This record gives sequence, C-alpha cells and structure tokens, in this order.
Amino acid sequence: MKRKKIKANDLPEFDAAEYLDSEEAVAEYLTAVLAGNDPALLAAALGDIARARGMSEIAKSTGLAREALYKALRPGAQPRFDTVSRVCAALGVRLVAEPVS
Repeated sequence: MKRKKIKANDLPEFDAAEYLDSEEAVAEYLTAVLAGNDPALLAAALGDIARARGMSEIAKSTGLAREALYKALRPGAQPRFDTVSRVCAALGVRLVAEPVS
C-alpha cells in the first residue's frame, strides 16, 4: 500500500477559537496555557477566547477599541497586566495562583 504524502501547506490552519464552545473548554485551555509560563502565549490564548466569544463584544466590555484589542492579543504580543485583567473580566474568567510543587 502506497502512502500519500501530505504537505504541511495543504493542511487547514488550526483555529483554537472553533473549539472554545464551553466554560469548561475555556478553563482547560487557559490552565494549560498558564502552565507554560509564556506571556505571549497567554495573550494569544486570550485572543482565541475573545474571538470565540466575539471580539466586538469583548472590546465593548473592556472599554478598549476592537483594533487595540486585536493588537494586544495577537500571537507574540506582550499586553500590559491591566489589559489582561480587563479581558479576563470581560470573558468571565480569573487567573488563579497555586503553589509550585
């Protein structure tokens, strides 16, 4: 049986926002991202969740312009803590600290 080769460029782009359809999924996603201890990844994850919920609605709730929110939550961004805090509040989630084992 001959295997068909698949090129990476032929694969559809993965969009986490498509799978963030419940509070549990959002919480699991954020918990996994926070475990990675990467601020840029956290910004991108919050962006994924905001897109899943509706970026315009989140922008309204945070008091930030939609364009500014997209910029702050793009992959590789390093938003201020104030922005992260406002976005978390608008998303209905909170970041929780726990002791490192």
